[in-house]
Amino acid sequence: MVLDPNRWLELRRFRGLFESGAMSLSEVARETGLDRKTVRKYLSAKSPTAPPRRLSNGQSHKRVIDEFTPLVDAMLRAEILMKASVIHERLVKEYGFAGNYQRVKLYVQEARTRIAGDLGITPKELAGMHRRFKVIPGAQAQVDWGDEGKVLAHMGIGKVYSFHVTLSYSRDPFCCFTTSQDLQTFFDCHRRAFAHYGGVPMTIVYDRTKTVVRRHVAPGEAVPLHPEAVGFAGHYDFDIDVLAAYRPTGKGRVERQVLIVRDHVLSGRSFASVEEMDAAFMAWVPQRRAQIHKTHRDVIGERAAHDHAALKPLPVTPYLVAERQLRHVGKDCLVAFDGNLYSVPARRVRPRQLVEIRATKSQVTLHLTAPQGSGETLLAAHPRAAGRGVRVVDEKHWDGLPTGAGRRVTTGDVPPQPRRERSPAQAGPLQALFNRAAVTQVEVGRRPLSVYDELTGTRPFTTCPSTKESS
Repeated sequence: MVLDPNRWLELRRFRGLFESGAMSLSEVARETGLDRKTVRKYLSAKSPTAPPRRLSNGQSHKRVIDEFTPLVDAMLRAEILMKASVIHERLVKEYGFAGNYQRVKLYVQEARTRIAGDLGITPKELAGMHRRFKVIPGAQAQVDWGDEGKVLAHMGIGKVYSFHVTLSYSRDPFCCFTTSQDLQTFFDCHRRAFAHYGGVPMTIVYDRTKTVVRRHVAPGEAVPLHPEAVGFAGHYDFDIDVLAAYRPTGKGRVERQVLIVRDHVLSGRSFASVEEMDAAFMAWVPQRRAQIHKTHRDVIGERAAHDHAALKPLPVTPYLVAERQLRHVGKDCLVAFDGNLYSVPARRVRPRQLVEIRATKSQVTLHLTAPQGSGETLLAAHPRAAGRGVRVVDEKHWDGLPTGAGRRVTTGDVPPQPRRERSPAQAGPLQALFNRAAVTQVEVGRRPLSVYDELTGTRPFTTCPSTKESS
């Protein structure tokens, strides 16, 4: 019996449930309305391929992938985790395959389970597998953070982090402890690691941390790197390797080290400072290097010697990482950054102008966003303030601004003068606008209405027997 393609697609929905044991053959047969033997035939690991499509005359439709299936099976037997995209690329390049990638992908999904069954690999084991890679000495290091929590809470330090580097060839470790994960601290830890190893590896593997990746993108797109990470890597001459999202196995060597350091250095001990924690790690390093690693079965210290010899030399001058931000200039020629205020020259800026801040651990410099005619962008340089609410001002920056010296200032040395009241004779119409008491002193003229008639050229109002006068 050959299934109709629509019935086959319906049956495929139950493959995962059947292979995981969540549904039996009888239950799948009842759900699909098929015979139990038919369900066994098409859900069996020995024949998971889809039924061939039929033409109108009843003959099977030959697919483009059909003549290449032996090649695909051979590739999967050599590497069960080979990606369908790689298989399609090789079929097109080496064997002239003219089909699209989707056909290859669908066949690989079906064939991988069948070949894994032939090789004795269960679906659960296949899902948890990953490819182990090998590197040469000095070729790669892996970087990761560890959260050590409130180890120093009794000293008033809320949180402590551990920064880890592992040389992939030897598993030689480096670790230092910090109270921050900001940009300057991140790359300062790198410099300490390079000094510890005596050189720089060719490649460093990171996850998608915000100190390396500027923003997240969709799978398959180029990852935009942080400008300071690019500058740092260029100065020390190493390549940045960013892992795909949710791929912890890509840097499993350093992630394993985080747990090892936590167990062997921190567990059961108390510390009074970050420096004591660093010293405890450095005291443990010789013990770690004397061990035989359970994966490569060599002494870690012996492999570390080969790793260190293959590292690139350190540059003569270190790279100073600066945090860069854009801020507006206030009307008082002060720029706010990190809870503090820094002055800029009044003659070179205007209120609400956008300037760039470049901050290191010890210094804050302020720059124009566009160079002037001389190409110079630096406006001011200040020592970085400690704490918050501090104003760092260079008085020369306020040259040219009003000082307020021309303003009249009243002090308590001069007794207040009593108010002088205007006499009634001096009260006039203008004074009445400001002083209600003067209103009663204003004399109002009185004249007959005929005066207004003469001025306007109208006849006098004579309906009344007597002429009214208006006051």
